[in-house]
Amino acid sequence: MNIQEGLMNLWNSTGIVNFVLPADPNITNNAEQFLHMHGQWMMVLICLFLLWLGIKKQFEPLLLVPIAFGGLLSNIPVCDIAGPHGFLGIIYEAGIHQGLFPLIIFMGVGAMTDFGPLIANPKTALLGGAAQFGIFGALLMALCIFGFTMPQSGAIGIIGGADGPTSIFVTSKLAPELLGAIAVAAYSYMALVPVIQPPIMKALTTKKQREIQMVQLREVSKREKIVFPLVVLLLCAIFLPDACPLLGALTFGNLCKECGVVDRLSDTMQNALINIVTIFLGLSVGSKLSADQFLTIQTLFILVLGIIAFSLATAAGVIMAHIMNMFSKTKINPLIGAAGVSAVPMAARVANKVGLEANPQNFLLMHAMGPNVAGVIGSAVAAGVLLALCG
Repeated sequence: MNIQEGLMNLWNSTGIVNFVLPADPNITNNAEQFLHMHGQWMMVLICLFLLWLGIKKQFEPLLLVPIAFGGLLSNIPVCDIAGPHGFLGIIYEAGIHQGLFPLIIFMGVGAMTDFGPLIANPKTALLGGAAQFGIFGALLMALCIFGFTMPQSGAIGIIGGADGPTSIFVTSKLAPELLGAIAVAAYSYMALVPVIQPPIMKALTTKKQREIQMVQLREVSKREKIVFPLVVLLLCAIFLPDACPLLGALTFGNLCKECGVVDRLSDTMQNALINIVTIFLGLSVGSKLSADQFLTIQTLFILVLGIIAFSLATAAGVIMAHIMNMFSKTKINPLIGAAGVSAVPMAARVANKVGLEANPQNFLLMHAMGPNVAGVIGSAVAAGVLLALCG
């Protein structure tokens, strides 16, 4: 090989040459041909935008920043970082395809979650259950209107649970080809909870209803907090074993927090372990933001269905609160029904904020945490149903 050929090979291996792909004679649609040729640099711009949202606007930065950066890496031409033997491909296979990372995240969530408000007012579990309507409503729309397959529809529907790790876990099992779009949709809508939920909550309630003050919750004993995760896990094992991986991780983390004898383990789950896994989870999800997987009409449909699922979940929680008030002497503020989605603790904070706007003496945060943690359990149960139904 002479110097001229060596320099030509070097030039042909640069990103300048390879960011724009040659036209594919098998593609006749002009729009599809354009995306095929220019998709990589377009995805670089999209990932830079996601980084801006995470850094400047602080939209779920702990996951959006590594997801976006993983997307940048996956769209670098030639080096194939996201391929089966690349850095991101190896992480994805070990942590996402095998379902490990979401389960470790759920352990950390369990270790950081206080189930006390739900134990003190167990009827709020109905609100968390009602909010899962968004999952199955979106599933039916994806299947019947948009033409997705049953497994794909199940993966899209789980966005309505507003639970990122659950969305990733279910999608990796049912429709891994949609992982990038579903992960971005799930975490984007979770970050937009303060924007999406208040208009829906106010549209479905009157000012008088938003002013309802709730009685103080009873104190929950340590014994109750220790027994609760064990009861939840055993009931899941009896009735829905498919949900046990997620609920098992959640309840184990919570048991370590509440039992008081393994503080070092609980602290590790809440801090070091969940932080390490969050980095790898975000990067490996970003590996699925390559142009050929993300720049499709399906992605647009997924984003639309995701916002519908989330809105339905919020509305269903508020409506269930109204129904419960029809049969109860002790009224609950219907705003806490919106916290039935699994965005902990952001959804509970939004319910509290809207309640304070109606009545400055109306502190709903702890009351809203009941349906909020019920939503976490509910989304894991819904994931088990979807895996059994669509897997």
